[in-house]
Amino acid sequence: MVPFIHFLEEAQKKITNNLGVRFEPWPLFLLGIVLLANALVFMPSVVSLAFSLALFLAPVWLPFLLGNGAWKMWIVLQRSEFIANQKYLLLEIKPPRNLVKTPIAMEAFLSSIHLTGGESTWYMRFRGGTRPFFSLELASFEGQVHFFIWARAGLRRIIESQLYAQYPGVQIVEAPDYTRRIPVNPEEWKVWGCDFVHTAPDPLPIKTYIEYGLDKVQKEPEQVDPLANLIEFMGSVGKGEYLWLQFIIRAHKGEKYGTTPAGNASSKRNAAGKPYTWRDEGKELIEEIRKSARNPYIDPVTGEERPGFPNPTKGESEKMAAIDRNTSKLGFDVGARGIYISRPEHFDVNTISHLIALFKPFTTEGWNGINSTAWLKRFDDYPWEIGAEKKKNLYRREIVEAYRRRQFFYDPFFEGGKHMKDAMVMSTEELATVFHIPSQSSHAPGLVRIHSTTREAPTDLPI
Repeated sequence: MVPFIHFLEEAQKKITNNLGVRFEPWPLFLLGIVLLANALVFMPSVVSLAFSLALFLAPVWLPFLLGNGAWKMWIVLQRSEFIANQKYLLLEIKPPRNLVKTPIAMEAFLSSIHLTGGESTWYMRFRGGTRPFFSLELASFEGQVHFFIWARAGLRRIIESQLYAQYPGVQIVEAPDYTRRIPVNPEEWKVWGCDFVHTAPDPLPIKTYIEYGLDKVQKEPEQVDPLANLIEFMGSVGKGEYLWLQFIIRAHKGEKYGTTPAGNASSKRNAAGKPYTWRDEGKELIEEIRKSARNPYIDPVTGEERPGFPNPTKGESEKMAAIDRNTSKLGFDVGARGIYISRPEHFDVNTISHLIALFKPFTTEGWNGINSTAWLKRFDDYPWEIGAEKKKNLYRREIVEAYRRRQFFYDPFFEGGKHMKDAMVMSTEELATVFHIPSQSSHAPGLVRIHSTTREAPTDLPI
């Protein structure tokens, strides 16, 4: 670790956020070359000695450097081949008009696709195997809102059977990939996009459907579904405008905390010696709240100050109960991403403001929320941001390509573990809150529904 590297990183972030001055790698590289040239001029003997020592010790450090790099490249190559060799499909979910299901149905479905196979042995990981990942998507095409699930073709039977079990009457059809229908060249289209991250540690839950009372069937006028706000907004875009939203998910195993898929010796461990996951972080958060709720008291005999018993407030008790409830459910690594695409003549900058604040209905002060980050949100449009438009066009192409590939967790498109810091860990309850099939109480005109339910023919019909 370079001394003061953390301080330099924080200083760089503050300067970028407050002044809009961005530090690119190439100026630092040129600065290093200049410093090296100066050292050769003024201290040639010292530089010569340093190079001689490095060359003399090369048989010691060079094999480790090359071996580590070769191993990482091999894993990336094998994993890329494995992912590329899988067949994928996009399924559209068409809800009926008379649907009365609550988000609990979607939570049950998500639990059924919490799959961890595919990387359980060292040999499977050596060959590039990964556990299945899915993409839950909402897409608005000029105001028409559709629901999609993208997955490996071999998992189609599981997806369809579990969806039909929880949502009788829906139609599930294979659809062409809508992301390929628009070329999205920055020269012809306006593109803006961002990722979404939690505003607090992952074990703290967002405001879920249980807080909205949707865990019980209510009378239609009494139902308050926060997803209706999101669908209504997506349905409000007009001609020449497209709004895409995706949640790329996979079963949580702790990679965000330094745990390897196999949970081997190199993994981060909890107090029990098991791989560290978000449940362990949740226990630590609960313990911190308990410690802060201890009111010290004075021993009447000795006069010493001693820690008292935990005496949490009602809010602290509710927070601990919420963390415990949230982490007791199955968890998913989640990469969330939104993109607004429009013809230049139809581009509305106010849509960007709405996209940034898309998940405000799910945010609770003191608990957790979902905020936008990265990609095009990096730019503040200061006049001195040199080369910003060229960099924006690069990000516009990359975010559309990332969306099309449905990639968030693996190389080569992202840098593996380095990108995991932007991933959220969400329970099935949280995920079902931000993605579920709305009931008939949602009257958004842009939501595409089928006119009648679809049923199979009775098995006892005469032939």
